[in-house]
Amino acid sequence: MTKKKKKITITAYIILAAVVVLIGITAISLLNLKKQKLVNKEAVTLFLPDGITYEAVVDSLNAHGCIGNQKAFNRLAKIRKYKNNVKGGCYKLTPGMDVWSALTKLYYGNQDPVRITINKHRTKETLCELMAKKLDFKAGELLALLNDSNVCAKYGHTTQTIIGMFPQNTYDIYWNTTPEKLLDRMKKESGQFWNKERTDKCKALNLSKDEVITLASIVEEESNKNDEKPTIASVYLNRIRKGMMLQADPTLKYAIGDFSLQRVLDKHKEVDSPYNTYKHTGLPPGPICIPSTASIDAVLQNKQTDYIYFCAKSDFSGYHAFATNLSQHNANAKAFHDELNRRKIYK
Repeated sequence: MTKKKKKITITAYIILAAVVVLIGITAISLLNLKKQKLVNKEAVTLFLPDGITYEAVVDSLNAHGCIGNQKAFNRLAKIRKYKNNVKGGCYKLTPGMDVWSALTKLYYGNQDPVRITINKHRTKETLCELMAKKLDFKAGELLALLNDSNVCAKYGHTTQTIIGMFPQNTYDIYWNTTPEKLLDRMKKESGQFWNKERTDKCKALNLSKDEVITLASIVEEESNKNDEKPTIASVYLNRIRKGMMLQADPTLKYAIGDFSLQRVLDKHKEVDSPYNTYKHTGLPPGPICIPSTASIDAVLQNKQTDYIYFCAKSDFSGYHAFATNLSQHNANAKAFHDELNRRKIYK
């Protein structure tokens, strides 16, 4: 080998060694960089609207005291290519979480769902307010859809029955879910609730799902005692079969819009409303609340009784006295009204 070639070879080895060392140093530097930790001492939940900028995300992280080394964070964000891939949503960052893991979670949009419990909402307004408090839209946006007959028809409902598409339950929903996507989700949840067993029981009662939900909503408002709900449901089913008016006091409270009433008076029975079951035969046009599963299944149970009347017991236990004839019912009602008077409850 000539001296010239030998010199070139040595130089190549030196360059190669330098490159290897440089790569090693870079790798170690990157490894150390990726070990950077978030410095928040408590769990942080970020709510990032769709379309938010990288700078706004950084501001939010700083506001929560998450970033210890801003320069290192920006460098990692650049390597992760997060700056141009910001996604909206809800993200929970735990104390001591490494920055790289946090950026990866944000980069892929791996959201943490929001937990929402739907209970006995009596109106679409309160339901929409609940959703708006938990999700990234205004109550009016969802309410506008629930009041749109064309939208409701798309889901097989009317504007009066659409609230029945929201079964009482606890749901995990992504924070940036739109009102439209929420309706799609609830349609799916409703479909799963109405399994073949429940659907077959509907048919056996000769009632639609909406009618069962509406009747169940009355049962729900009549009692919080699950063990007597099937008996209450039997009274209303018997009245429907006989073509009698339901004469359900909760429907008057709904028609009036005063759910605090403890005593229904004759004047309340004169309210002009399709929900007044003292004036109109059959079920009202929609549910008066979102009923629980227990109330729906109480209707579907189709308990067989001869009762056509009931009223609250005078012991204020929350249970009811049932009757098969008017004279027996009047005696039960008098005992209850006498107790109301004794307790000075006049409205």
